Amino acid sequence: MKRTNTFAVRPLTDDGEQVLRDLLDASAALWNEINYQRLMRYNDEDGFEGEDVWDADTGALEGKYKGVLGASTAQTVRRANTEAWRGFFENKKAYHDESNTSVTEHPEPPGFRGNEDDGRVLKGVVRKDAYTVEWGDRSRLEMVVGKELRDRHNSPKSRLRLEIVGDPNWPDYEDQSRLELWYDETDCTFRASQPVTVSDDARDTPLASETAALDIGANNLVACTTTTGEQYLYDGRELFQRFRETTREIARLQSKLREGRYSSERIRRLYRKRTRRRDHAQEALCRDLLERLYGEGVDTVYIGGLTDVLETHWSVETNAKTHNFWAFKRFTERLVCTAEEYGISVEVRSEAWTSQECPQCGSADRTTRHQDTLTCPCGFEGHADLTASETFLTRHTEKAVRPMARPVRFQWDSHEWLEISHSHRPKEQRTDPSTVHHNGNVASGESA
Repeated sequence: MKRTNTFAVRPLTDDGEQVLRDLLDASAALWNEINYQRLMRYNDEDGFEGEDVWDADTGALEGKYKGVLGASTAQTVRRANTEAWRGFFENKKAYHDESNTSVTEHPEPPGFRGNEDDGRVLKGVVRKDAYTVEWGDRSRLEMVVGKELRDRHNSPKSRLRLEIVGDPNWPDYEDQSRLELWYDETDCTFRASQPVTVSDDARDTPLASETAALDIGANNLVACTTTTGEQYLYDGRELFQRFRETTREIARLQSKLREGRYSSERIRRLYRKRTRRRDHAQEALCRDLLERLYGEGVDTVYIGGLTDVLETHWSVETNAKTHNFWAFKRFTERLVCTAEEYGISVEVRSEAWTSQECPQCGSADRTTRHQDTLTCPCGFEGHADLTASETFLTRHTEKAVRPMARPVRFQWDSHEWLEISHSHRPKEQRTDPSTVHHNGNVASGESA
């Protein structure tokens, strides 16, 4: 299985922090120069008419930066940019393929990582054989840096050592891929992402063979019903409101840019903050929900595809929530990835009309939905999203669904999902190493 360890890192000294900043800044500069050469060829600008994006002399650019980055890291930056361009061309092809619905928004070429005037985005990559990670009571990360960078800081060390904060999700792995490093401006922390390959034996085994169905909503992010009779509801209104406020601020700042400029460091910072806030909430939701489903003995989760729903109930606000804020494809991938840890399978099925169908009489054209409530002339009245998830579950499972317990409702507090006061249980203080910060397990000492 392919998995990822994500963790915070800390330089051991002020000088070590400057080495790390210079390393990431040089990585961003190399990315920008390679990207510029390819973008000009793509747009047939700046004298590059008729040339292919792959005609750029990336070897010369690698040579320019290998003294700072090291030859292996400079090469890895170039390869990462190449992969980004290949991904762009694949998405562009899918977007123009009418039979392919996987890409719904017009793809854009890879972007730049800031600029020298406004400040570059501190982000870089390190080849798999150019870094080592040691997990334990004094976890640490070591990576190669270029000779010019060592000389600049009067450092005799060939490798930069960083402390690792927290515990890994996957400490026992068979192989590692290239490391990604970046500076998170939201909380002023350096972070790293280490893709790893782990054995299939690392998966848990479901405790039973129960089933669950998820309804993905615009206001309630997830409504879940299980065949054991449990129901869970994750409220997304406050999250979306903060997302929308940030989006409006981005638009306001863009309107004030001088002619010919399309972005600024402040705008890019807001984009990153908005994305990180959303992604953190999604990852925590997946972890929280799947832990509960595993405890219920669920081995299969059905999740509704949004295509039919959007075609039937499209609106500007719904589109903004489901595509821009909710990022349905990314959430599904995260859910599948996390579910594999528990041995739970995830299947995407059509959920068309489940949000209008009355579970009491089966009517779909006489029901009325007002905000979170679904009513029917037959006398039924219930929570629309929870009802939809129950209908969705009944439609796709042959197992009998047990009588429903009182739903458990959750709100996001910027760190974790907590039960709200009118749930049948009080708020829980949950701790999970994948969704909270730790202060322990840090390395110390000097590099050899």
